[in-house]
Amino acid sequence: MFSSLVLLAASAGMGNAAIVDKIEPPCWWVGMQNDTLQLMVSGKDVAEAQVNAAYPGVQLIESVAGDSKDYKFLYFKLSPETKAGDMPLNFTLGDKAQTVNYPLYNRNLSAKEHQGFSASDVLYLLMPDRFAEGKMQEEDPYATLDYKAQPDRNNPNARHGGNIAGIIDRLDYLNDLGVTAIWVCPVLENDMPGGSYHGYATTDYYRIDPRFGTNEEWNKLIEEAHKRGMKVVMDMIFNHSGIAHPWIENSPTEDWFNHPQADVMTNFRLSTIHDPYTSDYDLDATVNGWFVRGMPDLNQRNPHLMKYLTQNSIWWIESSGINGIRMDTYPYADMKGMASWIKDVLKEYPNFNIVGECWYENEGGAAYWQRGSKINPENTELPAVMDFKLISEGRKYFNEPTTPWTGLNGLYGHLAMDFLFPDPQNILTFLDNHDTDRWLLSEPENLDSWKQAIAFLLTSRGIPQLYYGTEILMNGSKEGSDGYVRKDFPGGFKGDAVNAFTAEGRTPIQNEAWDYLSSLLKWRRDVANDVIAEGTLKHFMPINCAYVYERRLGDKQVVVMINGTDESLDLDMARYAEILPEGAKLKGALTGKDVVIGETLTLSPRETLILQNF
Repeated sequence: MFSSLVLLAASAGMGNAAIVDKIEPPCWWVGMQNDTLQLMVSGKDVAEAQVNAAYPGVQLIESVAGDSKDYKFLYFKLSPETKAGDMPLNFTLGDKAQTVNYPLYNRNLSAKEHQGFSASDVLYLLMPDRFAEGKMQEEDPYATLDYKAQPDRNNPNARHGGNIAGIIDRLDYLNDLGVTAIWVCPVLENDMPGGSYHGYATTDYYRIDPRFGTNEEWNKLIEEAHKRGMKVVMDMIFNHSGIAHPWIENSPTEDWFNHPQADVMTNFRLSTIHDPYTSDYDLDATVNGWFVRGMPDLNQRNPHLMKYLTQNSIWWIESSGINGIRMDTYPYADMKGMASWIKDVLKEYPNFNIVGECWYENEGGAAYWQRGSKINPENTELPAVMDFKLISEGRKYFNEPTTPWTGLNGLYGHLAMDFLFPDPQNILTFLDNHDTDRWLLSEPENLDSWKQAIAFLLTSRGIPQLYYGTEILMNGSKEGSDGYVRKDFPGGFKGDAVNAFTAEGRTPIQNEAWDYLSSLLKWRRDVANDVIAEGTLKHFMPINCAYVYERRLGDKQVVVMINGTDESLDLDMARYAEILPEGAKLKGALTGKDVVIGETLTLSPRETLILQNF
């Protein structure tokens, strides 16, 4: 619907050379809660141009020249009575004149009804370049790019050719699997010399990377997902841009980037942000240093930049209907600037959700960033954070023998730290993702511990996230290359010998995994959603090598029992009488078989038993 450029036409009567090359955002909407609209105008010497606008209900309240003569910031106030239409912007510069008809639309979304993702959902994280390819709208997606390296599937660090059309083609597969939302790694333009197949080095904030598709194809993905009852979470990066962004050669202001001489790289030590003894030197390196040399650090303390980024998020929500944002490298950006961004976004979309990548392998660091945290003197306003502690220790929880301090006791201890979090149900939980080793380092001989981890992920507190290929036991370590944990989904690309999108293309153990995960996902989605998403959690110490916990909502109850050993366990049920009194009758959530609670209950080696009373 919207291109990344406003169409610019020179008016007659004076010089024909254009004054304005680009206006961002390329369009806007009337009826927004925030009545101030910023337009960032770029063009040769446009900072010296005179601007006037005459449109009912719109007032030009400020015109700010950038430090570069090629940028100008225009601020407009839109009254509640402003109607949709084309707002003429008249630019004059010397003997040149140009009129730009800037489009104002009626809103696409009912903001209060627009739903974000929540603990009622299960997110499926996929990397577009590695998931699947489909037929694209553009015949030559490289035509408008500076860097035109073609896909090379033999190189784990090159582009492989997956795209948005490929995702659309597999939506029925994902719906049949049972997930309710997809988190798509960044899809904005990454016109980078190194390829940037992962998408984390943006070079245009209003354009889908043409190698993935068009803005229209992105909108179609979300429309088709919504038809199937699935939500879409968009990955964004405000901490840094790509080194090939035009801002690098010609920054709108002198302080657009932190350390513009690229003389400071981040130390990746997020502890400096809350360390009461930290030095200014170390803190500056953490939050203002460049993430890597190809990703220069944006300065969110610059009000023009922060307004630009905020409007960018709102633009993508309103234009495409996304249901959430996952914000990359969240703590590395300015805390106050990002808090203002969240407040502005949620003012427009009160039911929206945002999760920040706060990579701490301890509970305290993650809890520091969730809004309303009692251990942070500043309110970050961030609704959801990520449970990196679970991925750093999860393999031990479900594979080591359970002792008073290891195995499932470690898992129990991890959840016991939830008192630090203002909202434990708004923690994104996961076993692996695109930046970590796969939870399975190699294909397993049996699925006992894998099933235990999956069952916990989908029945405990928080918002579960699955990494693409988990359902077919994709495995590997990132040692030597991130590409080794970002392999192509078998069957997603032309010429693939195996198509794991079908049962016929999967091995017996892969089908066992797919069937188990799909059954649990559909049970969670269709049967027990309210209990898991909204219910309380009560758990028991695994002093007998079994981890038992209850989810309860009113009279509804789900009980999960996990045997942390390779031997049968006879449980003395008197210990669990407060949730499972003797004589209680429940049924297996996946088996449908009745279970009557007696004095003892036997769990087979590494068994996971899920019971429900409804």
